[in-house]
Amino acid sequence: MILRGGTSKGAYFLADDLPTDPMRRDALLLSIMGSPDPRQIDGIGGAHPLTSKVAIVSKSQRSDCDVDFLFGQVVVDEPKVDVTPNCGNILASVGPFAIERGLVKVNHPITRVRVHTVNTGTIAKLNVQTPDGHVAYGGDARIDGVPGTSAPIAIDFVDAAGSVCGSLLPTGNNVDRVAGVDVTLIDNGMPVVVLEAAAVGRTGYELRDVLDKDMELKARLEQIRLEAGRLMGLGDVSGKVVPKMALVAPPVAGGHVCTRSFIPHECHASIGVFAAVTVATACVLPGSPAARVASIPPGREKTLSVEHPTGEFSVMIEVGGTEAAPVVERAGLLRTARLLFEGHAFAHEALAHAPEDSRDAA
Repeated sequence: MILRGGTSKGAYFLADDLPTDPMRRDALLLSIMGSPDPRQIDGIGGAHPLTSKVAIVSKSQRSDCDVDFLFGQVVVDEPKVDVTPNCGNILASVGPFAIERGLVKVNHPITRVRVHTVNTGTIAKLNVQTPDGHVAYGGDARIDGVPGTSAPIAIDFVDAAGSVCGSLLPTGNNVDRVAGVDVTLIDNGMPVVVLEAAAVGRTGYELRDVLDKDMELKARLEQIRLEAGRLMGLGDVSGKVVPKMALVAPPVAGGHVCTRSFIPHECHASIGVFAAVTVATACVLPGSPAARVASIPPGREKTLSVEHPTGEFSVMIEVGGTEAAPVVERAGLLRTARLLFEGHAFAHEALAHAPEDSRDAA
């Protein structure tokens, strides 16, 4: 199936339909998606990181979850499938896919799907609208970056902190000095380097296309990212899609913080789910670059509006601890999804002659 999840689009597979060997699996996925090729002309990929994603789903091996979900970022112009990070947008459609494929018992009017993300070990609870025993895709919920409205999918993250790095703050610090710039190295579902846009000579309000063509800025961000990756325990990240980079600035459209994010070498048209959650978390850390520019609402339960180039992303967080040492106890958000296509995707014929656990179609 091909589904839109949030502001991304991906190909969703049952794990049983793919090779169990990772190398054979990735070869099949690359062939189906059309990588490596900037246009992905020989596959079903959309020639952009946000539309070159895959989800591999199966019944969960865990008693506390319904399904296991392996996310794959299929690199557009390289023969590579990166299963290091998670993707909250693609996660949003795992619930509908699991229901459509009969992996989860349907309830009325809402079916809760507990998803174990294999990449990071995190668990999320998705509330999918299922009146009359079927997934409802139509509704009144609207998210920026997607035209029209759809049925809401509420997502609660149970244990996203340290999803890849092992702890919320891999260095133990709210602020680190990296390559001459103050940053927060943080992982609340996605490893992200958060820094003030002003620290690299930008306002943080530039249009996405302008930043995407700013080679000087990209080179500077990559210098920071490579050093930050080592400090975050990720080793040499030159060939990895994490950590992401997030520039922050004071809000300008009625939100709580303004962002421009890089994934990691292209400027995002909006902001990723886990990047938004992680930036929102950084906003409540005293002395952090995000806290310096953010306007934080009072109260234990907060809804933080994270502004991005095409609108805003609302993150609901619950903050405990103390004022000096706050603890984000819960993070959640609202996404939408839509089923776009169901059928067979074909790989190159040569893969049809691979050993018995490989397939030429999925």
